[in-house]
Amino acid sequence: MTNRSLPAVAVLVIATALTAACGDDAGDRRAAPPAASASATADVPSSGPTGTPATTSPPAAPPTGASPAGPSAGGPTERRPASPPPVELPVRPTGTPGARQVVDAFRAAGLKVPNPRDRSVECGPDGLGLGCSELVATDAVTVYVFPDETSASEIAETWGGQSFRRGTVVLNYLRTKTPAADRAKYEKVLTGLR
Repeated sequence: MTNRSLPAVAVLVIATALTAACGDDAGDRRAAPPAASASATADVPSSGPTGTPATTSPPAAPPTGASPAGPSAGGPTERRPASPPPVELPVRPTGTPGARQVVDAFRAAGLKVPNPRDRSVECGPDGLGLGCSELVATDAVTVYVFPDETSASEIAETWGGQSFRRGTVVLNYLRTKTPAADRAKYEKVLTGLR
């Protein structure tokens, strides 16, 4: 053989090896499972231009920690707590009435406080994030108790004419239909608690 025919022979040898490995019929490719056909081409050695076997890379190994059958095949299972950790709220200042005490005072004065709900968890980072210590909502008024007067003042200013503040306690009327005349009665009772 001459040097000119060597590249042509190498191309023919490679083409023949690929045809034998892959098959020249479309039906052969459909019959083989995808994983088998992908690994079969990687495992079949082919001849290089000089007639020496070409090097092939080994099949790819699965990622570290992965099992061939998936995550449920004996791998570590992540355990989650049955309930979320308790929310730690700021402490109510000493001498300040609690939100429940304010609602009880409204009831004792004959004011309506229908459907009271302790929603103090909404004060924390997973709720509204207002930073309050206590929160009790009723259909007539919502009572917030803050850890300091600065926080109470800032939130009362945010709510504008829909709130009333006395010390660290803020009454909010935003989601209620309490008339202005009745609001004054709630505010009077709160002021008397001090």
